[in-house]
Amino acid sequence: MTIHIAMWSGPRNLSTAMMRSFASRADTFVSDEPFYGAYLKQTQDPQPMAEDVVASMDCDWQRVAKSLRGAAPNGRPIWYQKHMTHHIEGPVTIVDFPEMRHAFLIRDPRRVAASYANKRTEIRPDHLGTFRQREYFQSVAERTGRIPPVVDSDDILADPTKVLTALCEALDLTWDAAMLEWDKGPHPQDGIWQSHWYDAVNASTGFGRAPGPPPRLEGRYREVADACMADYEFLSQHAING
Repeated sequence: MTIHIAMWSGPRNLSTAMMRSFASRADTFVSDEPFYGAYLKQTQDPQPMAEDVVASMDCDWQRVAKSLRGAAPNGRPIWYQKHMTHHIEGPVTIVDFPEMRHAFLIRDPRRVAASYANKRTEIRPDHLGTFRQREYFQSVAERTGRIPPVVDSDDILADPTKVLTALCEALDLTWDAAMLEWDKGPHPQDGIWQSHWYDAVNASTGFGRAPGPPPRLEGRYREVADACMADYEFLSQHAING
């Protein structure tokens, strides 16, 4: 049977690098934000390449959810699914995936807001996804009686081998050192939006350096980061760092 890994992230959270990492495993198929088209079609959120994204994807919530619960493409035993929590605005929620192994990828909202500012001009607290990450984390913990794994992007960059080994253990997967590197450039499973969003990861062949102090923000970006900080700090208490 397929092992389904649902990684719940926010944008600019090292989420594509993590997808690259899992795609480097010979036993794993990856999917890139499968509900993005459905989210854009329903909300009409004015994001870059929105019309192209909608046209490129299945935008039926239930049909996408059903496919994600099935066998992984290409016969792979593991299916890693990169999800943005803020995309889940339709009739599908985390409770529709009870058999999946859920994990949460977090990042200091100050870093997210600063990174987001480089790609779009408008940003709201819900775009960072931290509130729903906390909600989904609590839902999984209550349903299973176990704390689901949480990984912080800062910890991954500081020691990727240590943190990813701990993540694999928490997900009951065998550690694979291939997860530390990948080929440069776009990858076959990238969403069509990679041309706008993935310039940094496309130039990489592995995880980057550990970051310095969080950036100083002003105005709207500071307000957004501050609004998300309590949820981030709650989740960070549960972060595994090896």
